[in-house]
Amino acid sequence: MLDQSEFAFNELRHLVSERAIQGETMLLNMGPQHPSTHGVLRLLLEMDGEIVVNCFPDIGFLHTGIEKNMEAKSYEKAVVMTDRLDYLNNLGNNLVYCMAIEKLAELDVPVRAQAIRVILTELQRIGSHLVWLGTHTLDLAAISVFWYTFRERELILDINEMVSGQRMMTTYFRPGGLWRDVPIEFENAVREFIKIFPRRIEEYGDMLSENPIFIDRTKDVGILKAEDAIHWGVTGPILRATGVEHDLRKVDPYMGYEQYEFDVPTQTDGDTYARYLVRMEEMRQSLRIVQQALDKLPYGPVRSNNRKYVPPPRSELGISMEAVIHHFKLWTEGFDMPEGSVYAAAESPRGVLGVYLESDGGPKPYRVHWRTPSFDNLQVLPVLAKGHLMADLVALMGTTDFVLGDIDR
Repeated sequence: MLDQSEFAFNELRHLVSERAIQGETMLLNMGPQHPSTHGVLRLLLEMDGEIVVNCFPDIGFLHTGIEKNMEAKSYEKAVVMTDRLDYLNNLGNNLVYCMAIEKLAELDVPVRAQAIRVILTELQRIGSHLVWLGTHTLDLAAISVFWYTFRERELILDINEMVSGQRMMTTYFRPGGLWRDVPIEFENAVREFIKIFPRRIEEYGDMLSENPIFIDRTKDVGILKAEDAIHWGVTGPILRATGVEHDLRKVDPYMGYEQYEFDVPTQTDGDTYARYLVRMEEMRQSLRIVQQALDKLPYGPVRSNNRKYVPPPRSELGISMEAVIHHFKLWTEGFDMPEGSVYAAAESPRGVLGVYLESDGGPKPYRVHWRTPSFDNLQVLPVLAKGHLMADLVALMGTTDFVLGDIDR
């Protein structure tokens, strides 16, 4: 019987170097158990002592079939599936899918709903970066930062629960707007977060930015050049850490982002430390956007009045039988969409998140396909890892900030 390393060798014989075939290097499996790191991922490593010669990511251990399951549901009911993709960007996933439906159906979104969408997705971006920062430093044995970051993330989850009733799987964005308007205490809760969070970011920086141990583990580790990042299709903070100023909120604005003033943080070193600096600054810029959106938050409806795609208000159900029938038909049969295909994309915490949506004119999507940043960003891990110590692999896995639910769909 073959042991694990022999099985791995036979499986990927055509990929490993000649030195591995001659037995001069060793093949090791890292994963696919979940070692409390970043998901059920297997890395096949070719090692020369402690040095990584080759690294082959092997995915598929968490396959959920979300895309095909969405095709079996009506357009509105499929929104709930999007929460389960990148489970640290639930609202962002809702947003991109709703944008695709709205683009295909030419469905309007009220300006108040657009502003609330921006506020919540930017808070979600901050929350995602907090999870990244806490777990990344925990991997490097800096446990204090983990407790600090999750302290602030709780405040964001409380806001999610306030508006939707759920802390993570919110399904709060719906085609044409929102499920319902935010409660009256929403604005005070967000303003309180805006008030306290800048000082909290400074606390993280005080613990890490000049910490000699953190610098040793991240500086000049996993250097990625701009041309390589573009070649591999990398997006998000990893791309911007190479000096490429690409952010869909700027280059192709959506949901009214063109009216907000914010900067796109970049660094030029392209290493793990540069990616840390970019994400830290992105949290500050997200705060700027939230502040502006909150200050100019207009009054008005939060969902389109297009009754072909949007159910009637709850207030009508008790006085109108036609409204009850219409509501019943929308939730049992769904609505028919125009034939055609669209692509919609947004800037998630990990990079460009897009969805291709195709309709055959019926009440269910004919095809749903996601372009997820984690899938593309993971591909560059072998480039980052080659020539580094095996001890650096955990830092490199953390710096790519992938989510397996975003990959295995």
